[in-house]
Amino acid sequence: MKKRVLFLCTSNSCRSQMAEGITNYFWGNKLEAYSAGTQASSVHPMAIDVMKEMGIDISKHRSKIISEYDGQHFDYVITLCGSADEICPLYIGGAKKTHIGFDDPAQTIGAKEDILREFRRVRDEIKLNLNNFFQSQN
Repeated sequence: MKKRVLFLCTSNSCRSQMAEGITNYFWGNKLEAYSAGTQASSVHPMAIDVMKEMGIDISKHRSKIISEYDGQHFDYVITLCGSADEICPLYIGGAKKTHIGFDDPAQTIGAKEDILREFRRVRDEIKLNLNNFFQSQN
């Protein structure tokens, strides 16, 4: 039976979407990942672009609000931004919340290449930190 992971961020547009895609791609044999936000928006196009660079297609993902998962069980609930960590209750779906924070690449100001570089940096940090977290859970 796969363990279920819920990634939470404020708008479910970048970090949580990338975390969901990375988890399902690299650890999909053991984990089933979902994502949501404290508010819904849309999946950021640059998140889609940098994930595609890794061979992961999140273009069909949609931004979801946390209430869509009411009543569901999760083995891990991971907040990825300070706002979601503060707003979300301590226990969600039966799991204790864990916070692994990342900068918001959507807040980057500059040329398109500078913004893409930041999305790539955050994407790579998410993969590394999630790898470390999931390895520590075994």
